[in-house]
Amino acid sequence: MLLLVSVAGALEARAAVAGGADVVDAKDPHRGSLGAVPSRTLRAICDTVGRRRPTSAALGDPADPAGAALAARMARDADVSYVKMGFRGAPSSTQVRRLAAAARGAAGAGLILVAYADWKQVGAPEPACVLDAAVAVRAVGVLIDTVIKGPTLFDYLSWNGVFQWVGLVRRAGLLAAVAGSLGPRELLGAREAGADIVGVRGSACDGGRVGRVSRTRVAVLSAIVSGARPASIGAPV
Repeated sequence: MLLLVSVAGALEARAAVAGGADVVDAKDPHRGSLGAVPSRTLRAICDTVGRRRPTSAALGDPADPAGAALAARMARDADVSYVKMGFRGAPSSTQVRRLAAAARGAAGAGLILVAYADWKQVGAPEPACVLDAAVAVRAVGVLIDTVIKGPTLFDYLSWNGVFQWVGLVRRAGLLAAVAGSLGPRELLGAREAGADIVGVRGSACDGGRVGRVSRTRVAVLSAIVSGARPASIGAPV
């Protein structure tokens, strides 16, 4: 299982790499669960990481295919390895597929579609719809995340629900990524469920998800992901 750490800028990217993150993800935590960083910031993050780690970029939840394509193209131009796109406000399967196809056409390989475990509360499509779209457009993977931070992914899906979801995604031949206010205990659960990638922000930061990524905290999380069981560093915010 790979550890993805979301960073808001180049300094945090440096801390994430130093702490042992496997994937460095560009995301603005002040703009929600998939907040995109400005293009200049994205380039600075990618330049800082270089070829030492794969990089990814959050694209937000585009409202139309043109917006999805533009966001994906900008990320591709920064030479990221993956792009992540959500679908709040697009509850129908037809809308989801159109948005996904537009992003896939602009981004090429490396598209990860994002499903929300709290989809009922936030006006997003149900996760099964996103998985179907990922298969249809030949995305590389699906991330299950939460929009509402505080409760963890496991509060919305239950432990068995996470296990079942990861199994569905992997049987579809896609990377199964999980995120959503995950702390050390939840990382162990994700690893046991067989997730390919686990994403964190709050538990990697001093001061919660809008704080600053800490090399020390990333190192603790990296140890958990790799199989060690260090003491908890506290619940994510």
